[in-house]
Amino acid sequence: MSESFTATINGIELAYRLDGARSRPALVLVNSLGTTMDVWAPQLGSLASEFFVVRFDLRGHGQTGAPGGPYRIEDLADDLVGLIDHLGVERAAICGLSIGGMIAMSVAARAPGRVGSLVLACTAAQFSPPAAWDERAAHVRAKGVASLTDGLFARWFTEPMRREQPELLARVAAMLASCDPEGYAGCCEAIAGADLTASLGAIEAPTLVIAGSEDPVSTPETGLRLAQAIPVADFSVLSGAAHLANLAHPDRFADLVATHLRGGARERGMAVRRAVLGDAHVDRALAAAEGFGGAFQEFITAYAWGAVWGRPGLDRRTRSAITLAMLSALGRHEELSFHVPAALRNGLRGEEIEEVLVHSAVYGGVPAANRAVAVAREALARIEP
Repeated sequence: MSESFTATINGIELAYRLDGARSRPALVLVNSLGTTMDVWAPQLGSLASEFFVVRFDLRGHGQTGAPGGPYRIEDLADDLVGLIDHLGVERAAICGLSIGGMIAMSVAARAPGRVGSLVLACTAAQFSPPAAWDERAAHVRAKGVASLTDGLFARWFTEPMRREQPELLARVAAMLASCDPEGYAGCCEAIAGADLTASLGAIEAPTLVIAGSEDPVSTPETGLRLAQAIPVADFSVLSGAAHLANLAHPDRFADLVATHLRGGARERGMAVRRAVLGDAHVDRALAAAEGFGGAFQEFITAYAWGAVWGRPGLDRRTRSAITLAMLSALGRHEELSFHVPAALRNGLRGEEIEEVLVHSAVYGGVPAANRAVAVAREALARIEP
């Protein structure tokens, strides 16, 4: 259950909420321009079961005060750092959406010791052109934030979402309407003046960049360039999502965040490797590689199991089927022998394994598949009564 608070941070009354046990790793969620901390509601139940979740409203958003603008991204980042200082949190993961991602990048680059992991969603190191943001700031000061609703919703949501989820859009419209014009305008000016490109190399935290496939504001190409510029970063695209990708795929988004925060590629890879191959096999491989060969084991754990098997695009059952077919076609019989029981762990039945090998015979060659069938039969005989 959420606890709501306010605190004076950098001279501003900052509204924030806490969810999850304080003994868990801290995760700060930073909302986008024009939304409040409630934009994270669809992810809250899942994330609060694993993390101590801190949410807050940006300047002029929700219940947070709105000092006169313009602001800088660094000012907004200082608000975040001031909040975790207030809470006694020394090191936290940060997940930021749009301008929230810019704020997260700023904190991670300027105070790397305070950030354990980073998730950057639908964001960029620079949103161009600056003049457009200054014009929006002037428009909002003159006509109010609600005047932007139609234009923003065309970028925030795909057409099917706008048509099929009127209640969701109504909730987001209420968030937008709650924004103070001066606070919203000041945040626009912060975006106009921000170019974080040169600081990306200073980010030490393992980072996940998430893009929406239909996002016209921060395209998948923008997200990929951002991931490539950060020293340790993974990249994922949510299909059918526009700029508020966490609302398009609530559960998928939460799963991506939680999976990333559970550990780096090596940690994720070791967990996946043991789940697929079994503890006994992995322990034997690691013991055999003590000393010479250890570097290779580190490599395949992080790369093959963490970066590839750990990717969210295919489930493990499908990856097992592909792996069996490729090992058959390439004649990698030793690897095939231990990937057969792995395929059973991942949900394939014996008859489905046979079908995979029959299929691979057509495209990978009959002799190779013939030998693969024999290897698989022997492996299954060792398992099945």
